[in-house]
Amino acid sequence: AMHLQDISNKGITKVVTIESSGIAPALMTALSLNVPMIILKKQPSKVLNDNLLQTVVTSSQKAQAITDIIPSVIEENDNVLIIDDFLANGEAASGAIRLLTEAGASIAGVGILIEKSFQPGRDKLIAQGVDVYSLARVSRLAKGVIEFIPEDVKYIIDHVSFIKNAIEF
Repeated sequence: AMHLQDISNKGITKVVTIESSGIAPALMTALSLNVPMIILKKQPSKVLNDNLLQTVVTSSQKAQAITDIIPSVIEENDNVLIIDDFLANGEAASGAIRLLTEAGASIAGVGILIEKSFQPGRDKLIAQGVDVYSLARVSRLAKGVIEFIPEDVKYIIDHVSFIKNAIEF
């Protein structure tokens, strides 16, 4: 499971997400770590077209998207944490890793809100040498059923005060 204390000592200099559903958790992570946040675009910029790094990403949401970044927002000594909402096949995160390493950054890890652990995303990222931190891991999805890995449920119930208060209410 992803715990902020696990990543807070990794010397993270920037938080990066891919538009648009990863923006809210990335913003809160960047604020917690007191570092800047960068948003990778899914479509080529209509305004900025000089000196962009681009990569093609195939994800479960869309067949193909071009993700781009302006290299000047990344410095060679940057240690970047990538944040996204879901991890399934790992394509979006892999695309972000390609762009960020091409721009000269090192990858501190990938933080995910919900991981579909029955899909290959985690293994794909770990094979690239990247640590994966997931807040909750779904072990099974079926009609009317969502099963979480039990240790994640326990962590969330033990550590998220508003859930704790709601349950005690």
